[in-house]
This record gives sequence, structure tokens and C-alpha cells, in this order.
Amino acid sequence: MIESAENDRLIARIASGDSAAVTELHDRFSSRVYFVALREMRSPADAEDVRNETMVRVLEAIRRDRLASASALPSFVVGIARNVIREFGRKGRRAESIAERDFPAPAIPEIDHTVKRAVESVIRRLKPREQEFLRLYYYDELPKAEISRRLGIREERMRLIKSRALKSFREIYERLVK
Repeated sequence: MIESAENDRLIARIASGDSAAVTELHDRFSSRVYFVALREMRSPADAEDVRNETMVRVLEAIRRDRLASASALPSFVVGIARNVIREFGRKGRRAESIAERDFPAPAIPEIDHTVKRAVESVIRRLKPREQEFLRLYYYDELPKAEISRRLGIREERMRLIKSRALKSFREIYERLVK
């Protein structure tokens, strides 16, 4: 009963926009989600991706008042984690066919020095794993198998990681340019 009351207070704080409550939610459940994902995915990088996606979805669900009861919070979090794990598995299988295609390289225009400095600034603000992936993929132009080996990820996960790295890049760049 005490845990349910704690969950009630935590959910109310999150709904009211308390950032400390978001941190508390992460602290309480992220390790559990990570180990569930690691057991299923068998890759620390994939487990980290599942943990991040799960925590975002749980937070969104709480903010949209989609949690039936506070006492269900622990099982709700694990349930979302299991759904994310299944989705990652399905996306990985579909990504193989797309990732195997060869797309023509776009023509590279002359780069303005202001743009170059902005891009360098954005890259420095990315997470180290995103920086490394983008360097290996775009600058070193390594084969997918080599990138996955160096980063310790499955090849079929590269599409998701690339998508997230580029999304982060775009978001940071837009914030810098404005």
C-alpha cells in the first residue's frame, strides 16, 4: 500500500511537470528495464536503446493519463519494455532488406565555412556513441559489418541507430541555428 501511495505522488508530480519526478521515475525503473532488455536482446547497446525508448514511452503515457492505477506502475513499465523489445526485433528483421540496398551518393555541394562550424559544433554536442557511429558510417565509410563489430551492435540494429543519431543531429542543429 505504501508503494502505491508513493507511485500516486510520483505520477502526480510528473503530470504537474516536476522534472525531479522524471529523474526519480528513471532512477526507480531504468535498471530493471535495462536488465530485462539485456536478457532478451543480449547486447548492451540494444538494451540501452530499449531502456531509453521505454522510459520515454512511460513518461508520455503518464503525462497523457494512460496509467490505470498507480499500483500498476511497475508492471506497466515492464510491459512497455517488453513491447519495445518486440518492436525492435521486428524492425531489425525489416531493416535488413532496406539496409542492403545501394542508394546513389548525392552530389556534395561546396560547404560554407559558417555551416561547417555549425556542423562541427553539433557533432560535439551529440552523445559519444552517436558521434562514433556517424564518423564510422559517413566519414570512414566502413561496411555495415565492420561498424556493427566496432560498436558491439547487431547489424540489423544499425538502421535504428542511424535514424536516432540523425534525428539528434537535426534537433541540435535546429536549436543552434535559431
